Formats: sequence, C-alpha cells, structure tokens
Amino acid sequence: MTRAAPLRRLTRLDGAIALAFAAAYVALLLATAGDLGYARDEGFYFYAANRYAAWFQALIEAPRAALAPEVVDGAWSVNHEHPGLIKSLFALSNLVLQKRLGLFAMEGTSYRFPAMVLSGAGVALVYLWGAQARDRVAGACAAALFAMMPRYFYQAHLACFDAPIVTVWALCAYCYWRALRDGGARWAVLTGVTFGLALDTKHNSWFLPIVCVVHAVALELWARIAAPAPAHAPALAAEAAGPEASGETPPPRAPEGSAPLAAPGAPGPSLHTRRSVAALTAMATLGPLVFFALWPWIWRDTFSRLREYALFHLHHEYYNMEFLGRNYWTPPMPRAYAPVMTAATVPAVTLCLFVVGLCAAARERLVYPLARPAARLAPASARPALAALRASAARLRPPADDPGGTALLWFLAIAAVYGAWLSPSTPIFGGTKHWMTAYPFIALFAGAAFSAAVRRARVGLRAFAFARRARPDVRPRPWLARLARLARGTRGPLLPALLGASVVAAPVAETLHAHPWALSSYTPLAGGAPGAATLGLNRTFWGYTTGAVVAYLNEHVPPRGTVYIHDTAGPAWDMLLRDGRLRKDIRGVGSVAGADFALYHHEKHMLGQAYQAWVAFGTTSPAHIGGLDGVPVILVYRNPAR
Repeated sequence: MTRAAPLRRLTRLDGAIALAFAAAYVALLLATAGDLGYARDEGFYFYAANRYAAWFQALIEAPRAALAPEVVDGAWSVNHEHPGLIKSLFALSNLVLQKRLGLFAMEGTSYRFPAMVLSGAGVALVYLWGAQARDRVAGACAAALFAMMPRYFYQAHLACFDAPIVTVWALCAYCYWRALRDGGARWAVLTGVTFGLALDTKHNSWFLPIVCVVHAVALELWARIAAPAPAHAPALAAEAAGPEASGETPPPRAPEGSAPLAAPGAPGPSLHTRRSVAALTAMATLGPLVFFALWPWIWRDTFSRLREYALFHLHHEYYNMEFLGRNYWTPPMPRAYAPVMTAATVPAVTLCLFVVGLCAAARERLVYPLARPAARLAPASARPALAALRASAARLRPPADDPGGTALLWFLAIAAVYGAWLSPSTPIFGGTKHWMTAYPFIALFAGAAFSAAVRRARVGLRAFAFARRARPDVRPRPWLARLARLARGTRGPLLPALLGASVVAAPVAETLHAHPWALSSYTPLAGGAPGAATLGLNRTFWGYTTGAVVAYLNEHVPPRGTVYIHDTAGPAWDMLLRDGRLRKDIRGVGSVAGADFALYHHEKHMLGQAYQAWVAFGTTSPAHIGGLDGVPVILVYRNPAR
C-alpha cells in the first residue's frame, strides 16, 4: 500500500463539505423519524426532560427561588442515574423549538432533534478528521460509511444518549489529537472542556482518560525505541553516521513544530509528551469543573451522589439478551458477543476496508521503527538479511509530521471500547449501542484504506493509458477503450466518485432497507434477518416497533378500544398519542385480560406473553404481523369476543 500523505490543513472547502454532510444527515433523520416508534428509554427521558424544562422556566422567572436546594433536587432527582446534559438539550428543544416556535409536526421529534443534530455533527467530524489526517477522499468515504451503519442510523434518531456520546467522545479524542499535533493552549483547553461534556453525557466517557494516557505513554516509549542510536556509542558509530553512509535514502526531515523523537538516555520528555501532559492536565481539571457546572443534581452532596452514580453503573443490574439461541440473564456473559454482533450488523464492505486500513497502518508504523534497532542489535551473520528488511521498510516509513500518533490513537479508541467485553461480567443487554463509540474510528481506518485504493487505481490507470499511447496501432476491445477514457480523467473527482459509489452503495441499501426495523437488521454475513433468526440472535428490544403498527391499530381498533401495549413504555405510548400518530380514543392498558387487542414484541424471554394472549383471546393466530424480510418482530392479536 502506498504511504499515507502528510497531515494537511483544513480549508473552507473542507468546512463546507463537513457542513453538507451534517445537514444532509440531519435532514435524512428528520425525514425518516415519522414511522419510527419510541423506545422504552425515550419515554423515561421525555418525563425527565419535562421536569428539567419546568426548572429552566422557573430559573428564568425567579432565579433565587429556582436555585434553592429543595427546588433543584425536586427537578433533577428524576432519572439522576444518568447525567443531565443531553436531557437538558431535549428539554430546551421542546421548550423553545416546539412550544414557542412550533417547528415540528410531531412533539416527539422536538425531543429527538438535539440527538439528531449531534449525530450529524459526528458525521461531519469524521469527515474533517479523515480529511485532515489523510485526504478528502478518505474523509468523505469514512463519513459516508459511518453514517450508513444500520444500528447507528437507528440510534441517531432517538432521544437517548447513545448517539450523542459517540459524537462527544470522538470530539474529545479529536481535540486531544490536535493538542498533540499543533500544540498551544487552545487545543489542550478544548480537550478538557469536551471531556467535561462527555462526562455529562454518559458513563462511556470514563474510557477516554485510559485511551489518552496509554497513547501518551506509548508514543514516548515508541519514540525512544525507534530513535537513532546516540553518536557517542562506539559500537553504533556506523549507524550514527546516517543512512547516507550505507547508501540508503535519508528519511524526510520533520517539519518545524513536529515532535522530535527522544533518543535513549536523552534528558527530559519529548515534545509530544509535554503536549499530551498539558492535554491530560486539562482533562483532569477542566473536565470535572464542566461536568459539575452542567449537572445541578451533584451541586449538593457532591461526593456521595457521584459515588451513587458510579456504583449504579459499575454494578448495573442484568437484563436479558438472546445470543445464539440462548437467553443470558446473569454472568458469565459470552466474550464473543461484541465481535460476533459487530460482524453481524456492520456492513461487510466497511469491515473489510477497516481490516485493510488497520493492517496497512500497523505495517507502516511498526516495520520501519523496529527495523533500525533490530539491525543494530543483531549479530553480524544476520545483518545482510536485516539490511534488506531495512531497505524495504524505508519505503514504508510513516509521515514525519504525525506527532499526534494518528493511527495509534484510532486503534486505542477501538481497543479500549471493545476491551470491556473481554470480561464475562460485562452486561450485554443493550446490544451494539454499548460499543458504538468505536464506530467513528472503524470508519476512519476504512476511509484511509479506500483512499489508498483510489491512489493505486489512479497509478494503474495511468500506466494503462501510457501503454495505450505506446501502441496506438492496437485496436482495443470496447471495455478497454472505455477504461482508457476513464484513465484520462483520473486526476479529477470522477474516479473517487465512481469507486466511492460502488463502496457505499451496499451500506446505503442495507441501512435504508432496514428502517424502521434496525434492531432486527443483520448483514448478509449473518444471512440477513432470516439467517439471524435461525442463528438465535435477538430480533428486537425496547418495544419501539409499536410505531410500525399504528396504521393497523388506527384502522381496526373500535372507538375507545383498548390495546395491551406489552413492552412499550407508557410514556412512549402517550407520545404516539400526543403526536397524533395514534387515535386519541385508543387506550393503552397493562393487562391482556379484557383488552380488544394485544401487542407482542418478539423476544425469547417474553414467549409467555404471547401464550397469555392465546389463552385470553382463544386463538393462536395473530391478526397482523409486522417484521423485516419475513421475520415476525411484532404481532397484533385481536380478541374475537370484542
């Protein structure tokens, strides 16, 4: 694979492209939200957001009274097992954009809108990072592949924290990367501030310091391992004379401002270590301050409430999840869950490009640095072979202007998230949403691999065009003639656009086809939804698929009829009524006995609910079935006696 281009500066065009990605993604989310039901957790966050909104109004009208401890606790004690930032955005969006400005046709969309905007910002961030670390082709491909992951696309709609933490998590990592690359106080401060925002978004943020500390230590150790030998060592004098003495091509000189490598025994840390210490210090100081300022629940009894919050998630209760035909309730949980579910739900082309990009980065970042110390320490008999290795490795030496350790940071961001699943005590009840913070970095590796493929294709097409000019007397076949015409346009955007369309087509088709059944969606590697059902992978959870059967209920439920709502949360059902998606006279009830209709959201541990409907209604045949590709996901039973 050809070596990655040096880090580039962003331009106004890059900003415009990023803004276009964000706007297009938010528009797509808004356009597809109307047929997506509300997840169980959303119902709880609607209620919490309404309590917060009332406090915000009181803060404007009577600040002194609103800041009284009992008033703060009365509002912010609701759902205090999760931080308040994103729920505050839900509250302000509903309060301002809906109740005052009336921007949305459905009230539920006003709660969802902040998460949609943050999701669009995440897609834009992936583009900017990929374009800056590699090139625009890499950034555009990474952004498109990230946006078109079916499970992420579903989560990006919801008034939940899972998509927002993906964006804020990646933003903090990006600011840390810029702090190492550019230096100065601005990016270090932004690293601390964004870490505080991540802390106030979700507990996934606890992994960020681990990633940054390991990255800083690894860069310092790697700089010392791969550095040239000190000139005063007699045994290494020939090495210290430089590669010119041995006939090698000298390495490119690092540009001004990049991080110098620290030689073994050199006094003091290297430049990138000092920059990383500044960023980490900002995370340790500014992060907690931002976290504290934005979550009123911890303004009083701070340490005891933080302890309660931490213990809630460190000792989270176990819910069920089906995996390969078995229902898991308690540990030990399957260690293979995260990798298998990733392979089964992320489009195959994205995963293939990710693996290629990761392997290429490892080859470029490991072969050359290790070849130099290996050649110095090897016995004389092995030096000819190592000399050949060094000669080939010299062509793969990484860019000298990458003090941010880009590929290493991307890899650690993935490894830290998936590392939690090596423990058999990690709960699996939330499915793929628990490791989605790794998806931007998977997409960035995939984008880098695609960019390298485009460069190789351009070289090949130019060689083909040169060969055609050398033999003008040979009449090519029609497909070769078309290839020759394509070769003449390889310098422009035509080739990346054609190759990009071929790469992104499958993820786009999979994502849009799965909507609004994304939690039932599986890739062709798992045999799609039918293959996953055969394998015993979970079909759905959260009770959100009620939104897919509202048309049937509106048509068939009698006036003032009742529906047993099963796994749909009460506040989520109420939001369907407030939106006008369900008839106002249809009543949701919590018992199947005496109901006119009964919903059944298919989960392995809920088969007894279907049996209750059979007994109560005297039939085993559903009146209506909703699902994906012939796989039943939600069933509607009708009481013939009613």
